[in-house]
This record gives sequence, structure tokens and C-alpha cells, in this order.
Amino acid sequence: MAKVIWVNEQFDSSGLLRACIACESEEQAKACNESFLDDLTDAQRAEGWTVNLRTVSTWDEVPVSALKLSF
Repeated sequence: MAKVIWVNEQFDSSGLLRACIACESEEQAKACNESFLDDLTDAQRAEGWTVNLRTVSTWDEVPVSALKLSF
């Protein structure tokens, strides 16, 4: 079975990656994604900040600035 790494990304209105957390646990990734969404302020949402959850198959595909969790 191929490895699945979950990548949570938070982008500001200009497309700059502001936060990134990657892990192999789908449950943890979904909880992190909810937290990223919940923590956006109304002003950030109005400005166009976005949250993205995606999967990759290798750690090399994870942004270098990410917090990488091993669970």
C-alpha cells in the first residue's frame, strides 16, 4: 500500500503559505484542518485567506517549511 501523507496548508490573501502541518494520520490531519478553519478570523476570511487539505505520497512533496509530525 502506498504511503499517504496529509498536508494542511493555510494561505493568506496574496497566496503566501502562512502555516503548514503534515502528518500520516488522517484523523489528526482532519482535526488540524478544522482547527485551521476555526482559527481564521472574519477579517481574514473577508480578505480571502484559504485553508487546503491535500495528500502526497512522499515527504519530499511536503513544503519545506511544514511542521512534520510522525503520527
